[in-house]
Amino acid sequence: MEEQAENPQKKPEDVVLEKQLLYDQHTLADTYPYKDTTREFQWEKIKVYLAEVENINATPAAWGIIENKGNEHGRPPLAEDATDQGKEDKYGVDRNQGIPLYTADDLSVPARYGIDGMLVKLVSGPDSVGMRGIEVVSFGGQWLVPEKYVDPISVKAFNKLAVVDRKNQNITSLDYVDGKWLIRSMNPATTGLENPPYQKETPLGVFMVQEKKEKMYYLKDGTDEITGFAPYASRFSNGGYIHGIPVNYPRTQIIEYSNTLGTTPRSHMCVRNATSHAKFLYDRLFVNESLIIVIE
Repeated sequence: MEEQAENPQKKPEDVVLEKQLLYDQHTLADTYPYKDTTREFQWEKIKVYLAEVENINATPAAWGIIENKGNEHGRPPLAEDATDQGKEDKYGVDRNQGIPLYTADDLSVPARYGIDGMLVKLVSGPDSVGMRGIEVVSFGGQWLVPEKYVDPISVKAFNKLAVVDRKNQNITSLDYVDGKWLIRSMNPATTGLENPPYQKETPLGVFMVQEKKEKMYYLKDGTDEITGFAPYASRFSNGGYIHGIPVNYPRTQIIEYSNTLGTTPRSHMCVRNATSHAKFLYDRLFVNESLIIVIE
């Protein structure tokens, strides 16, 4: 008789969700009206990711983040079968601020790009030529990546996270406590609009909180002029932050809420929240420890 696995893989139907809100302002119901339609929190889809996180937590491994904000580690080489004159790989991931991912049988050309901030499992390396083996949680597969694009992290389990839903324009935060995922907030949010060259949609995937700023100052499109700030900003990918309502100069006073929250995408990749909810997340989600999961 075969021995039972010590850590049997959790399935989505095994995930236990329980509402224990710690933030109760602007709270949405599980399903709610929007214009002539209905929107929802996609709990069944969210459970797929939560099961994966539980399985990650149950299996000892080394973890890291792939990073290239502002091409700080170098603009990656042209990927295999790149489209749009080399601006994107064949999966639609932008070369700018991307991370080159190679297969073991071809180190001459990246097979695709990773996205800044994505969570990766560290499989091997770095080797003699400075390549590290990784698995990318967001889309799977084993890849080789130059070591300079990888930031190892010390956390071994992920017990706090937020899930952003681009389709329904909402956000929920959860804690893993005693075998259950406790729902801490359920709020409207506004994600990024794909409108080149300055606006980008919020990327899909599993990301880490990489940086936090009490005030994230932003520029007028195409200039070096600071025109305002977004309060309580938690960065998870490239220039993408979860933050409060933007404050445009000459105004300096914090704004709590906007009627555009939870409607249609309109930001520059970021995820806008009510400012008090952004602060709630800012205080609870930790750099290099907490996950941001973006779903469709």
